[in-house]
Amino acid sequence: MQEKVEMEESMLNEQTPRQIVEELDRYIVGQKEAKRAVAIALRNRWRSRQLDIAMQDDVIPKNILMIGSTGVGKTEIARRLARLVKAPFIKVEATKFTEVGYVGRDVESIVRDLAETAVRMVRQERMEKVRERAAELAEERILDVFVPQPKKSQNPLGKLFGGSDEEEKEASEENKEPKYAAGREWVRKRLSKGELEKEVIEIEIEDSGKPMGSMFAGSSLESMGDNLQDMMANLMPKKHKKRKVSVAAARKLFCQEEAAKLVDMEEVKDAAIRAAEKSGIVFLDEIDKVAVKGQGSGPDVSREGVQRDILPIVEGSTVVTKYGPVKTDHVLFIAAGAFHTAKPSDLIPELQGRFPIRVELKSLQKEDFRRILTEPQNALLKQYKALLATEGVALDFADDAIDRLAQLACDVNAQTENIGARRLHTILEKLLEDLSFDAPEMEEKDVRVDAAYVDKKLKDIARNRDLSQFIL
Repeated sequence: MQEKVEMEESMLNEQTPRQIVEELDRYIVGQKEAKRAVAIALRNRWRSRQLDIAMQDDVIPKNILMIGSTGVGKTEIARRLARLVKAPFIKVEATKFTEVGYVGRDVESIVRDLAETAVRMVRQERMEKVRERAAELAEERILDVFVPQPKKSQNPLGKLFGGSDEEEKEASEENKEPKYAAGREWVRKRLSKGELEKEVIEIEIEDSGKPMGSMFAGSSLESMGDNLQDMMANLMPKKHKKRKVSVAAARKLFCQEEAAKLVDMEEVKDAAIRAAEKSGIVFLDEIDKVAVKGQGSGPDVSREGVQRDILPIVEGSTVVTKYGPVKTDHVLFIAAGAFHTAKPSDLIPELQGRFPIRVELKSLQKEDFRRILTEPQNALLKQYKALLATEGVALDFADDAIDRLAQLACDVNAQTENIGARRLHTILEKLLEDLSFDAPEMEEKDVRVDAAYVDKKLKDIARNRDLSQFIL
């Protein structure tokens, strides 16, 4: 079983670096260097798994430090990469953590969150495999609501009077069975035809309640809360609650419950721990905010303390989670920061050494903005067209309008804070504000946006040099 799981995991990372970059190009414009770096790091993981077991432990991932302004694609590259290889992925911000002894999250929660993500992924994957069987069991439970199983009559007097009542009871049961079976079959046919989907029924489902561990969230007592929650869950009987829902909703709830019952959680935990250790990706954002610029005291002491607390996790250590110990030796860490006021060299030397690959992401120019608006699979213009199409509005953008929007985004970023591609969200929301408001009542449903339309709607931004009110 373990060999099979390991084989499945190795198959997930078989994409070549070129294939990985091509896939990332579908969603992210430019930044070739960063894409190549993460593609190579990912391929090296696959290569290491082809080595002898003894050598696999010695080959550790080469962590990556991304340097670039906000909105240039750092987070999106890491997130899309994790989705591409179906790897456990978490994004954390370095500013949320504090040195031991201060109030705030401890760095070991990074690994606990990664383990939680891995368990959720593996559990969902296993549940999908048993979905058909779960659907069958869910239908049986719905049938039980419509056609309850006949209760066996109990007549204690039968034993006192020579068993005559027993014979009557057996005869009665025999009469009930055909009616019960016929009733279920009739309801089953109606369910298969979809005739009962909107019928409201009363069902009984498990009440998960509020997790006890949530009271410890955000503190160094998180692991204690998790363990206490598990202990109480094992001691206390499961509660059930009644709900009135449609048959369609009941089917989803029952299917979820039955799929969960069919999955072996011990196997899930073991597989999740292996996935987190061998395939986990941690995106550590705003690493520049904990860099110490020069020598000083006060908050700088805490910042350096955070770096020293992060160091063992990045170097490779074992963190105890509620699913078991997780070793971080082969977890890929991708750190990122703008580094406007600090430099990578302001990080403590030990931490610098743990991020040997450094890539600088370029600021976005007019042509980049134009491509972001039109090329990616989830391009912004495609999103707005789809949203307004739900109101029957056919939105069309002329080439000169796209050029004007790209130039405007570039100018605003240059004159104020450079927030990268996020500037396009601000501009497009302002551009289409009136249209979005009036769309349900509009008689003319064909709308063409050209350069003149853009200038008309965004004239205040174009003329006003003080653009502070439009910053996200």
